[in-house]
Amino acid sequence: MSRLREADLYPPIKAYLEGQGYEVKSEVGPADIVAVRPGDPPVIVEMKTGFSLSLLQQGVARLSICEAVYLAVPRPAGRRGGGALKANVKICRRLGLGVLTVRPRDGAIDILCDPGPYSPRQSILKRERLLGEFQRRSGDPNTGGTNRTLVVTAYRQDALRVATFLADHGAQRGRDVARETGVPTATRIMADNHYGWFERVSVGVYTLTDAGHAGLARFGRLGPNTAPAFIESQKYG
Repeated sequence: MSRLREADLYPPIKAYLEGQGYEVKSEVGPADIVAVRPGDPPVIVEMKTGFSLSLLQQGVARLSICEAVYLAVPRPAGRRGGGALKANVKICRRLGLGVLTVRPRDGAIDILCDPGPYSPRQSILKRERLLGEFQRRSGDPNTGGTNRTLVVTAYRQDALRVATFLADHGAQRGRDVARETGVPTATRIMADNHYGWFERVSVGVYTLTDAGHAGLARFGRLGPNTAPAFIESQKYG
C-alpha cells in the first residue's frame, strides 16, 4: 500500500491502542477515534491524510473534551516530507497536542510527541545572534513582509562601507580600510569576497571590482556609522 487513505489509518491505530489496553471506537460524537481504559482519562485521535490547518483546528477543539488528543497522519516519505512533519510536530507541542504517524508499508505506529503542557527551551545563543544583528545593523534598510527579496544585513552594510572607501581611495591595505571605515573585519570581508566586490592586488591590499561598483550603484554608498540611503527601486531584485 503506497498511499494511505484516511480510512486506512483506523485499523492500525485501533490495533495499537487496543494493545495498550484501551477499548477503541470510531466516529464517536465529533471525534474520529475515542479510546477508553479503566482508571485513565479518555484519548481522542483525529485523522487526516496530511497535516493541514483543519486538522490543527480539530485537535484544538477536542482539547475542550479531554487533555489527551493525538493527531494522526501517514508517515511522509523523503527529506522534504520529514522536514515539514518535524515543523508541524513543534507546532503541536506548543498547542499541547500529541502526534502519531502510520507507516504506509506495514501500518507501524510511531508516537512523535505526547499531549501535555509545553515549556519551550529558549536558546541564549540564538537570542544573542538576533540582538547582535539588530545592534550592528544601521537604520532599517529592509521592508518587512517582502518575500524572495535581498535582505540587507549588517554584514552587507559593512561590505558597503568597505566598498565605498575603496571607490573613493583606490586600492588600500586591509588594516587601513578597517581603521578608516570603522569595520574591524574589513580585511576578512575583502578576502572572503562573498559578493564578488573585491580583488586582491598584492599581499594585504585590495581594490574594488566592477561588480563592487555595480553593488554601490544598486545599494547606495555607505560611510562609517551611517545608514544607506537606498533608492526604493534599487533595494531589491
